[in-house]
Amino acid sequence: MKTKQTFSLLAIAILVVVYCTLQISAQNTKPLTRLPVVAPEQVGMDAKILTQIDAEVQKALTAKNMPGCVVCIGRHEKIAYLKAFGNKQVATEMESAQEMTTNTVFDLASLTKPLATATSIMVLVDQGNLSVDDKVSQYFDEFQTPEKQNITVRQLMTHTAGFMPDNHISDYQDGTTKAAERLLALKPTTKPGTDFTYSDVSFELLGLLVEKISGKNVADFALENIYQPLGMTETMYVPNDELSQRAAPTQKRELGKVHDPRAFLMNGIAGHAGLFSTAEDMAVYAAMMLNKGCLPENLGQLPRILKAETVTQMTERNRVPGGYRGLGWDMRTGFSSNRGQSMSPAAYGHGGFTGTSMWIDPGNDLFVIFLSNRVHPDGKGSVNTLAGRLGTIAVNAITDTPKEQ
Repeated sequence: MKTKQTFSLLAIAILVVVYCTLQISAQNTKPLTRLPVVAPEQVGMDAKILTQIDAEVQKALTAKNMPGCVVCIGRHEKIAYLKAFGNKQVATEMESAQEMTTNTVFDLASLTKPLATATSIMVLVDQGNLSVDDKVSQYFDEFQTPEKQNITVRQLMTHTAGFMPDNHISDYQDGTTKAAERLLALKPTTKPGTDFTYSDVSFELLGLLVEKISGKNVADFALENIYQPLGMTETMYVPNDELSQRAAPTQKRELGKVHDPRAFLMNGIAGHAGLFSTAEDMAVYAAMMLNKGCLPENLGQLPRILKAETVTQMTERNRVPGGYRGLGWDMRTGFSSNRGQSMSPAAYGHGGFTGTSMWIDPGNDLFVIFLSNRVHPDGKGSVNTLAGRLGTIAVNAITDTPKEQ
């Protein structure tokens, strides 16, 4: 009898623990956030002009510039155009073709730089933990050398710190700790502040800076401070099994494994690459940025991610040799072929090697998201100019006066 009572009490205790765990989990997990999908006319866009997108994408599919893509365009905190084209998986001897869908998960490649690393840096700015004009040597002893002592966080964010585009892949083959040590030991190849050199190294160092200041790697910090609060449950590094099964294949990688070779050797977590997401999740981020750091109340009681003045600081023009950059964002440089030609001077965006891009245009209260896996199956696809043409079509479709910024 005593044994049965003990067993019953133990069973009750287990049930209580499970219940409390589920309750805590429910409280800590924001529900999936989605922008409403509406007719283009409801957000001041011409549906007929937007149909030009279909023709442009079809030409690119015919030319085999990519196996497929997802296009998402929005204004006024709503989505006016959301469509999937082609296939995410091409037919091979081992695999049958799989149709592209709007909820396909994409390896964002270098879109990781603004969406994860730069935004995390700006959250730390908001928290009073650093300034973008701080010298990096304040945080890393390895920067207290004649060549690096005056390098600033801003210079890392605008690719003007003088670091090479990429260090040798062998630097990553002895584990993440050694890879970080070797990154921190690198010297600039040009005098800091004098040249613009697009550099993965700079953003890998920024990822290490996030971890140094916060005590959390950039994946965990971004998840806890950006994506979870916004209800972006399909955006993360090292995607879970469910998201991985929906992922678009890239090249010589299992589904859900990052394409970038250096990020891959860093266990999928790095400041320059590694983030995965979907078009509708990215639309939530874009709406937050257009609304100066938070989502409007009609989308739910979601917290402010950034102060309005911090969004302004992140997205204002920084003059760099050969063009303009935001903090983590492209604006007008030699990397802007995926930018709509008729976007306003305030537009900022970025692309990713795997075939992804996003441009946000405050002057037109517009965002244009283009997601493809152009590297599948053989790495030969090309989509930047296509993404730029789609951005131009989106601006040309606007029929109303943009809201004041």
